[in-house]
Amino acid sequence: MDIATLGGLVMGFVMVIFGIVSSGGVAALGNFIDVPSVIITIGGSLTSVLASRKMPAFIGGLKSFGLALKDPTPNDPTEAIRQIMQMANTARKEGLLALEEAARNLDDAFLAKGIGLVVDGTDSELVRAIMENDLDNTEERHKATMSFWDKWGEMGPAWGMIGTLVGLVNMLKNLSDASTIGPNMAVALLTTLYGSLIANWITNPISAKLGVNNGIEILIKQLMVEGLLSIQAGENPRVIEEKLKTFLSPAAREAVSSEGGE
Repeated sequence: MDIATLGGLVMGFVMVIFGIVSSGGVAALGNFIDVPSVIITIGGSLTSVLASRKMPAFIGGLKSFGLALKDPTPNDPTEAIRQIMQMANTARKEGLLALEEAARNLDDAFLAKGIGLVVDGTDSELVRAIMENDLDNTEERHKATMSFWDKWGEMGPAWGMIGTLVGLVNMLKNLSDASTIGPNMAVALLTTLYGSLIANWITNPISAKLGVNNGIEILIKQLMVEGLLSIQAGENPRVIEEKLKTFLSPAAREAVSSEGGE
C-alpha cells in the first residue's frame, strides 16, 4: 500500500471539510450536498470519458485507481541491481546455462524472459529488440491508463461549468422571487466546485502517481535489459555494477553493495 497516495487523498478531503466547517459550522455541510449537481458533474464527466474510448479501456481505467494505491512490483532499482549482480557472478563462475535455474525462481516475468533468451543463445541485438519492444508496449499501456484520468480531469471542470450554466438559466427564469436567487445561485455553483474537486483532488493526483509508478517500472526494466546484455557479453561483474549504477541517483548508488567478482 502506498501511504503517500492514500494519505494525500484523505487529507485533501479533510482540508475541504475543515474549510467548510470552520467557516459555517457542521450544519454548513448540508449546503454543499446536492444530488442533481453530483449527477450532472460526476455522471456527465464519466460519460464523456466513456465516449472517448472502448468499454474495456474505460473499465480498466476505473480499476487502475487501485494501482495508484499500490507500490509497483518491483519497485526498488537497487534490489534489481543486486539481483543482476548475483546472476553476473553465477554466469561468470558456472556459465550462462546456470542462469536457467535462477529464471525458474523469479517472480518477474520480464527478467525471466530475458534470461531465457540469453540462455538460449539468442543474438544480443535480437535480445535487445525483443526486450525493448516489450518495454515500449508496457509504457504505452501505462500511458493509455493515465490518459483515462487525464481525460476525466479535463471533463470534470467542463461538466461543472455546464451544470452551473443550467442552474443559472433556472435561476434567471425565476427572478420574480428575489428570495430564491441566493439559494439557486449557491446550488448552481456547486457543480463548479464538484468539477474542480474531481480534477484537483482525485484525477490529477492519480494520473501523476501512475506516472511515477510507470517511471520506476520502466527504469528497472531498462536496467535489467542492460544488465542481461552485459552478462551475455561476458563483462566483468564489477564493470556491470558500475554500468547499472549510472541509472541511479548519487545517493542511491551508495546503497548498492558491491557484489562483483574479480
